Amino acid sequence: MPNLQIERLTPADRAVFLEMSRAFYNSNAVLAPVPEVYHERAFAECMRSDDYLVGYLLRVEGEPAGYALLNRTWSREAGGPVVWVEELSVLPAYRGQGIGRAFFAFLEQHHPAARYRLETEPENERARQLYERLGYTVLPYLQMIKDT
Repeated sequence: MPNLQIERLTPADRAVFLEMSRAFYNSNAVLAPVPEVYHERAFAECMRSDDYLVGYLLRVEGEPAGYALLNRTWSREAGGPVVWVEELSVLPAYRGQGIGRAFFAFLEQHHPAARYRLETEPENERARQLYERLGYTVLPYLQMIKDT
C-alpha cells in the first residue's frame, strides 16, 4: 500500500480536480460526459460548504492520485443518514494498489452512516468487484431522473 493521503479539496486543488474530473467523465466509468460548466459547479460547491457535496483529493507521496465526491442525505428506508459515493476516481497509474479499499475505510471512519450508496457502470468490472468485496450489494431499483 502506498503512502496515501486523503485531504479535503482546497481552492489550490482547482486545476488538478478539474483535470481529473474531465478525465473521469470521458472514461468508460460513466454513461456520458457532462457539460464543462458542471465540473466547475462541482468544485465551486465543494468550496462553498459541505451541505451537498464533500470533495477529497487522494495523494500518493504528495502527488495527485485521484479524487472522491460524497453526497449526504437522510433515508427512511435506511433509517438514518446515507452517504453517496458520487464519484471515486483513481488515476490509471495508481490503480490496483489498494487506494480504493483505503478510501472506503476512511469513508466509514470519517463519515458514519446507516447506509453507503454508490453507482457503477456494468462494464466497470474492476470497480464492481471491489465494491462487492467490501460488502456492497446490488439494489434492484429502476432509477429514474428528470433533469431541469
